[in-house]
Amino acid sequence: MTREFRALPTLAAGPVEMPSAIQSWAEDFTRDIVWNEHSHPFHELLWNEWGASTFVVGSRVWTVTSTVGLWMPAGTLHSGSAPAGTRCRAGFFGFGATSSISPTPVGVEITPLLRLLLERLADTELASESRAVTEAMVVDVLVPSSRELLVRMPAGELLRPIADAVRSDPGDRRTLADWAVRLGVSARTISRAFNDETGMSFVRWVARVRAQHAIELLARGREIDAVAEEVGYRSASAFGAAFRRTTGLTPGAFRAP
Repeated sequence: MTREFRALPTLAAGPVEMPSAIQSWAEDFTRDIVWNEHSHPFHELLWNEWGASTFVVGSRVWTVTSTVGLWMPAGTLHSGSAPAGTRCRAGFFGFGATSSISPTPVGVEITPLLRLLLERLADTELASESRAVTEAMVVDVLVPSSRELLVRMPAGELLRPIADAVRSDPGDRRTLADWAVRLGVSARTISRAFNDETGMSFVRWVARVRAQHAIELLARGREIDAVAEEVGYRSASAFGAAFRRTTGLTPGAFRAP
C-alpha cells in the first residue's frame, strides 16, 4: 500500500479567523498518511475515533488512540503519521476559546463525556448558544492523562545504537547486559544514561516502544498472538501483562474489529 505525504506550512501561534471557537475536523484514511514537520497558529486536540496515529515533537513520540488524545499547543513544530483504516479527529481551538491547558504537548484523557461534547461540536447545525455552552464544557473537562503513551528518544551517542535497534525491531530481545557487552561499557552506565535521557529505565523504555508498535499493529487488525511475537514476547499472556502495565488497557481494546 502506498503512502500519502502531506506537506503543511509552518505557522506561528497567533489569532486566526475561525467560524467557531472550536473547529471540528475528521477524516477516514484509506492509505497510510505521513505529515511533514509543521505548526499551526491555533491549539489542537488530536484523537482518533478508531485506529492509532503517531505524533513527534523533537525527541518525543506520542501514540494517539480513541482513549488518549494529544494536546498540541499553537506554534509547536510536530510531524505525524497514521495507518490506513484510522479515523482521525481533531478540535482546533482558537485563542479566544481557551488558554492552553499546557504550554507543551501533553496526553489528554478522551473520556466518554469529552467524546460526546466533541461529537456535538461536529454538528454544523448546532445553534450558536448551544455551541457556546458546549465549547465552554469542553474546555472545562480537558484534563491531562496519566496514561499518555509517550516515548522520549535518547539523543546521546552511547544510547543511539540501542534506540535505533529497538525502534526498527521492537522484537529485539537483547537485555541490558547484552548491550553492555556489545557497547563495551557497564550495564550501570547504560542504565544511568537511560534514566538521564528518557526519564525511565531501559526495561520501561523498551516496553513503551513495544507498546507503541503493538498498538499500530493491533489497529491494523493483526492477531494478538502475532503481535506478541513481533514485539518480542514469548507468549500472548506475557505480552498482555506487559501491555496492561504500560497502557492500563488490554491489547484487545486497541484491536480493529
